[in-house]
Amino acid sequence: MRVKGLIAGRTESNSLPQTHAEAQCELAVSECSIPARLSFPRHPLRSATSLSLSRRPILCQNKAIMACVQIWCILVLISITQAHNDFYTSIGQMTDLLYTEKDLVTSLKDYIKAEEKKLGEIKRWAEKLDLLTETATKDPEGFLGHPVNAFKLMKRLNTEWLELENLVLKDMSDGFISNLTIQRQYFPNDDDQTGAAKALLRLQDTYKLDADTISQGNLPGVKHKTSLSVEDCFELGKIAYSDADYYHTELWMEQALRQLDTGEVSTIDKITILDYLSYSVYQQGDLDRALDLTKRMLKLDPEHQRANGNLRYFEYMKAEQQKKSNETQDPQGSKVGSTSETKKGRPKDYLPERQKYEKLCRGEGIKLTPRRQKRLFCRYSDASRNPAYILRPVKQQDEWDKPRIIRFIDIISDQEIERVKELAKPRLKRATVHNPVTGQLTVATYRISKSAWLSGYEDPVINKINKRIEDLTGLDVSTAEELQVANYGVGGQYEPHHDFARANEPDAFKELGTGNRIATWLFYMSDVTAGGATVFPEVGAAVWPQKGSAVFWYNLFASGEGDYSTRHAACPVLVGNKWVSNKWIHERGQEFRRRCNLSEMD
Repeated sequence: MRVKGLIAGRTESNSLPQTHAEAQCELAVSECSIPARLSFPRHPLRSATSLSLSRRPILCQNKAIMACVQIWCILVLISITQAHNDFYTSIGQMTDLLYTEKDLVTSLKDYIKAEEKKLGEIKRWAEKLDLLTETATKDPEGFLGHPVNAFKLMKRLNTEWLELENLVLKDMSDGFISNLTIQRQYFPNDDDQTGAAKALLRLQDTYKLDADTISQGNLPGVKHKTSLSVEDCFELGKIAYSDADYYHTELWMEQALRQLDTGEVSTIDKITILDYLSYSVYQQGDLDRALDLTKRMLKLDPEHQRANGNLRYFEYMKAEQQKKSNETQDPQGSKVGSTSETKKGRPKDYLPERQKYEKLCRGEGIKLTPRRQKRLFCRYSDASRNPAYILRPVKQQDEWDKPRIIRFIDIISDQEIERVKELAKPRLKRATVHNPVTGQLTVATYRISKSAWLSGYEDPVINKINKRIEDLTGLDVSTAEELQVANYGVGGQYEPHHDFARANEPDAFKELGTGNRIATWLFYMSDVTAGGATVFPEVGAAVWPQKGSAVFWYNLFASGEGDYSTRHAACPVLVGNKWVSNKWIHERGQEFRRRCNLSEMD
């Protein structure tokens, strides 16, 4: 007895392809009335090639020039599309898609007007001829006895009907199709859709939101409330299913089913949803519910081949469980143990502090005791008697004591923020992380954002910001990395990490030749409606975004050893658009600014 594993394609038929050996095995087993295997729903793969082909516009056959232009656009599109991906990792860049769509809607409305004008002309022609033929056919000979009528009949059939034919065949869609083809280079792809869907699942888990709350759009602080359709919920379930994530598949297939049960009209039928749902709950060990859902499928479609096969399989498994359960009973009739195991819950995770990290993101588990809070102060600082700040001190606020995290209030102006964003936005690329094995920069699924690097020499504003960081920290920024600007995407996050290179990463910053990252300066360039906190799981600290402020902490002790309590994360953005910029300051140049201490942990 075996259960076939998950495979990546779905066929429209209710049966799965079999090898000759499988067919013989199933035939032999069926003679004993025991189901040979469990059948499960599958969905089609959407390859990049088939996607590109399916999106190609229907070319105008009778206009060679337009056809050549469109073919050229498609060839350019194939090469450009590869460069325009990962839209979902930056809300800032996604805003451009709204203007692209608005332009397409305008073009579509122009096309509709052109079609309506064309149909109006055809309608007027038909109405005129309807009246004429109605009169003429009542007395054909008398009507044609008038020589003018005879002439006009010849003219209509020889010339005017040909003109009408050309009008009917005239393709009014050329302009719209050409615009669509050109604009398509800015469209998201399947990876973007999948990434955005997984972002919703991530937000659901991190902030403990039920599927109905997300589907109804009831998120904190939203300005533009929107809801998910049955098709949307079904798509989320399918994407989870393709990753063998049966926990989320169940949640979203159930939501789709609930919305169908309330009367929502949809192109997705209950049988399809139940097909996915029954298999998903079975994979999580809930045999009884899988059996009930399969029976519900058969009430809707008694001839459903897969459901009938699964029903026999589930009933057989149920009988086997009952048999084993009876065998585990002691002589007095009490059960020694249960053979049914339920495996429901989120998929196994690679992040050991996941629970602690997500609690902090929700504002839970913050270890700010009264004793610790007494050690935190607000103050005006002149940056160690720096002439620039003696008469205009800056506002400082202690966010945490160990590690010491300081927030600088109103430290970057709105005008400076807009200039930084203006410089960064055209350069935003998918954010990367250091691979500890290769030492190279690579894209990671645990960092969902786009970033750009800005140098002080390219704009006075950046140079001014760098000088401000140097004055306020007392550290030399000439050996620091360039200002990194980051914009987070849908559910954008950066999971727990250290900014400094650990002992097992001796070559992490070797190419820079400036030593390890001694400190981090982080600007918050936007407020975030919900989510998006910077949290430190090791110590239970959370810092919330506040536009115009910046936080600063040392990554290394004065001895040069790494401070592992600075392990931090950027929580997923639930609602809003998060912009930050940071400066990683390195060891070289700090020899006389932050003197070394012989104590390893000081």
